[in-house]
Amino acid sequence: MLVCTLGDLLLDVIVRLESPLAPGDDVVAMTMLAPGGQAANVAAWVAALGSEARIVAVHAEDDAGVIARRGLDARRVDVRGPVGTRTGVVVSLVQPDGERTMASDRGSAPDLRAEDVDPAWLECDALHVSGYALLGGAATRAAALARERGASVSADLSSWTHVDLRRNAMRDALQEMKPDVVFGNEREWEAIGDVDAHVRVVKRGARGIVVDGAAHEAVPVEAVDSTGAGDALAAGFIVGGARLALETASRCVTQVGAMP
Repeated sequence: MLVCTLGDLLLDVIVRLESPLAPGDDVVAMTMLAPGGQAANVAAWVAALGSEARIVAVHAEDDAGVIARRGLDARRVDVRGPVGTRTGVVVSLVQPDGERTMASDRGSAPDLRAEDVDPAWLECDALHVSGYALLGGAATRAAALARERGASVSADLSSWTHVDLRRNAMRDALQEMKPDVVFGNEREWEAIGDVDAHVRVVKRGARGIVVDGAAHEAVPVEAVDSTGAGDALAAGFIVGGARLALETASRCVTQVGAMP
């Protein structure tokens, strides 16, 4: 199975705090660098589950881009897409209880255009589109090309703040794409409202997921970092359904960082 993702290839700077931030003072933390971006995370987890993975994204040749590409190469993810000028960076602050807050700089990632998408990149069994990439035309063109080749299409709402700012445009894009599966957490679904999708997956963190009204409990684990759990869950769902989705998310939260 070949899963193609479309969205951002970024550099993650993950800062795991030993204690809550103290304004105007210093706290001890562990910091690591890794490739990131929702589409890159999903692709990496797909590869970790034994399937083939490809990401379509703008990728730059700056220092951050070199680190991100090297990380994806090591995880057996095929990178396609146009060359941009600057790799985006996401700083993820992970609290001692595993909750995280992110500050995102997308760099050249939003510059992916419909005319940049090569039909050969969409020779796949499934296409997954990040919510951050829904606008601008590249996503709808990629979805159409993937469907022509018999692939399923899924999308992730990604961020309730992103949805809240661009609700109508995102709804229009989803209507045009007609995804088979749409992923989102409870707040994202509340922000977007009703959208046309064959399957609705509601991500509820430690409470598991709801798939078209049917609840599935999470796998009990001791979480150390929730970064990327939703992306791992999406990868598992695409490859093997609800059970594998929950198992993959549980693997993600027991480690630091979003990637396997």
